Amino acid sequence: MLFKNISILADDFTVRHGQYVGVRGDQIAYVGQAAPAEDFGEIYEGRGKLLMPGLVNAHSHAPMTLLRGYGENLSLQRWLNERIFPFEDKLSDAAVAPATRLAIAEMLRFGTVSFTDMYFFSQTMADAILETGIKCNLSRGLTVFDDSDYEQTAAYRDNCDLLARYQGAGEGRLQIDLCIHGEYTTTPKVVEAVAKHAAQAGTHVHVHLSETQSEHEECKARHGMTPAAYFEKLGLFDQPTTAAHCVWLDDSDFTILKRHGVTVASCPVSNMKLASGFARVPEMLRQGINVALGTDSVASNNNLNMFKEMFLFANVYKGASHDPTVVTPAEALAAATVNGMRSQGRMDSGFVRQGMKADLIVLDVNQPWMVPVNDWTTNLVYSAQGSDVCLTMVDGRVLYRDGEYPTIDIEKVMYETQRATDDIRAQL
Repeated sequence: MLFKNISILADDFTVRHGQYVGVRGDQIAYVGQAAPAEDFGEIYEGRGKLLMPGLVNAHSHAPMTLLRGYGENLSLQRWLNERIFPFEDKLSDAAVAPATRLAIAEMLRFGTVSFTDMYFFSQTMADAILETGIKCNLSRGLTVFDDSDYEQTAAYRDNCDLLARYQGAGEGRLQIDLCIHGEYTTTPKVVEAVAKHAAQAGTHVHVHLSETQSEHEECKARHGMTPAAYFEKLGLFDQPTTAAHCVWLDDSDFTILKRHGVTVASCPVSNMKLASGFARVPEMLRQGINVALGTDSVASNNNLNMFKEMFLFANVYKGASHDPTVVTPAEALAAATVNGMRSQGRMDSGFVRQGMKADLIVLDVNQPWMVPVNDWTTNLVYSAQGSDVCLTMVDGRVLYRDGEYPTIDIEKVMYETQRATDDIRAQL
């Protein structure tokens, strides 16, 4: 495909107009102001459109699409114990399969080209990811409340199977990570064993970290250290790690995360909706920690619209810190794009640049809410809507375009997801 006469979001988050971008195979093969001599096949007229790197959802639980709107206006513990856990206890592969596809369709619709996910029924999820064409770093959730060894758990068996069958599948689109759900849902020996397994397999790690004040303070009471210090001591951060939430960090925790290159997946909508608090994102950025952006699940969001997440990310920490200068539009765009790619180890994506993977989205910027333009980054963060996305491309393959999903039977997955939710609720 050749994008013609299109505006592009450049590496420095400025916008260049009247550009040509040629895609061949899975890569961006040409970027320039002059029309290329090479034939790239289909020509996409780009007037009134903007081409930018695709968005990355750095923390999600995709099958929880089934629980959209199900656990509203409850405290976290009531939300979990009265609504989420009883519902999840009834889940099956038959329910997870359409729910995962529906979540992927929603992400593609709003410009997400890759996501980092932690959940169960991972083999079913992996098949859906490969079939739909999106990128993902997938991990099987792990909770252990007794004295079991890691090697005795179903999660260990699933992890071994996932690594053997799916690692690097889809020409690298699917990457398998290892997971610790959290400090309060596992034991020290299991954390240490997962850390060793990740080192042996060369995988990334995904973990919930200091999401709530009670989680953070109870860890200090149990172990005499913060969750970040606890995981560092047990070796979990020796592998590239994405730590979700990080709302209640102590000052010393920032140094730990920076020392190990841990990515923080900030989830402002979920943290506000569950009243968990406000992460100290300005301090993370000041210290050079890689901050990416995640939605968490639709059970606590209630959607997978990264433009909405980016808007709140760029606003909420100004209010929380009483400083209107923190979290610039460029920092918000980086968190939603290239920082997420870095957290996944995808160093060949995140920019509209020759030689990079063609993980791209097109926005229709010829809209009343996008005019006038005094600063493009400001408009993209504060004014753009997820519904402005009119094309989503992953590895050079169009997965969403003008209401059509070439790899997803959208009517079928919507129907099957609703039916699965209704069936489970009837059992509760």
